[in-house]
Amino acid sequence: MSKNHVPYKTYLSENELPEAWYNIRADLPNLKPYLHPGTQQPVVPDDMTAIFPMALIEQEMSMERYIPIPEEVRELYRSFRPSPLCRAYNLEKALGTPARIYYKYEGNNPSGSHKLNTAIPQAYYNKQAGIRRLSTETGAGQWGTALSVASQLFGMECTVYMVKVSFQQKPYRKGIMQTYGATVFSSPTNLTNAGRGVLAKDAGSMGSLGIAISEAVEDAATHADTNYALGSVLNHVLLHQTVIGLEAMKQMEKIDEYPDMIIGCCGGGSNFGGIAFPFLREKIVNGRKTEIIAVEPAACPTLTKGVFAYDFGDVAGLTPLVEMYTLGHDFMPPGIHAGGLRYHGDSSLVSRAYHDGYISARAVHQTEVFDAAVLFAKTELILPAPESAHAIRTAIDEALACKESGEAKTILFCLSGHGNMDITAYEDYLSGKLQDIEYGDDMLKEGLKGLPVIG
Repeated sequence: MSKNHVPYKTYLSENELPEAWYNIRADLPNLKPYLHPGTQQPVVPDDMTAIFPMALIEQEMSMERYIPIPEEVRELYRSFRPSPLCRAYNLEKALGTPARIYYKYEGNNPSGSHKLNTAIPQAYYNKQAGIRRLSTETGAGQWGTALSVASQLFGMECTVYMVKVSFQQKPYRKGIMQTYGATVFSSPTNLTNAGRGVLAKDAGSMGSLGIAISEAVEDAATHADTNYALGSVLNHVLLHQTVIGLEAMKQMEKIDEYPDMIIGCCGGGSNFGGIAFPFLREKIVNGRKTEIIAVEPAACPTLTKGVFAYDFGDVAGLTPLVEMYTLGHDFMPPGIHAGGLRYHGDSSLVSRAYHDGYISARAVHQTEVFDAAVLFAKTELILPAPESAHAIRTAIDEALACKESGEAKTILFCLSGHGNMDITAYEDYLSGKLQDIEYGDDMLKEGLKGLPVIG
């Protein structure tokens, strides 16, 4: 290794592992309740017991600022947490920027992404409730992998409905899930009413997260021994992910740093909320001036082009109505390689924070995303997941802006997972096969036709 090549520097120690998750519902104003899909009345706990254990339902609706992490969960966290906070010295040098770039790396666990942070507590609480099997959906496969790992840790079965386009693009993800004991189906399937309904209209459907969610929810609701587990969007999922930001805050304190800018990729909002929410509290409550940016694909621009409205989280309308930024629950996303970001809506928490001006959002194209991913791989020696590379793209853009202005900003982004299972995507990029897709106004108009009428 050249003397000029600085190895990445990590900052971590065991005492940074939080004892409690942070619940931003305690500090984020103007939140609206979920509505029952049939009655359109505010959801009450009993409405959710068919698919969730009461412990998670209570977390979903809690207004407590900090919720203790069970010791059994913390013990499992200790096998891979705290995750490292790294300074990207080599990337800074390649860019010639005065900015200081840090990233929180969530790829150092068996699932390869941040998703295990919520898969473990979800499996734990379901096991405590006597549930035998969990059903779920997955896009790119990170969430399905994480839940497969967590389920086998607690001796539970796991059924995964994987979006068909990702099922075909990422066969190794399916293999990993099966290795951990999961049963994996390509969605839409003929196994559920929701899947059969989609296939009746479009036999060649490549699927969507909204469709896969419908199938997984139906599976759980029709089997007494089965509950549903979701990898993003819901309040309790983002709650569990705040271990990322809580750790990062402690790690940065140790080196006397505080971010001027926080960046995360955003599909449903789990890794973005995980890195951003603890810092967002400081912005809301204590007036810190940190700029917080959610980055999404230009092909699925939920925040930047969607509308703020009540919508279903799935295609079949089985889930509660949630106030969110949405492209319409009938949205059929293009087959971009960042499968974890192909979702029609965003978390109600992220959506409200964006609507009220606490955070900003950007949409980027996949070729420029992979430009950034390759530069990061060459300089920091980690192959990033396509989803994470959206955050890298914006971090690089901001660091280059610092180069132009001469400002030495501190930039923090979440590297939510590695791209070791995304080699097909990199092969397509390197061979020039990737195409940028713009989500046009005509597509938005079509997607919003099915928005539910409230009231």
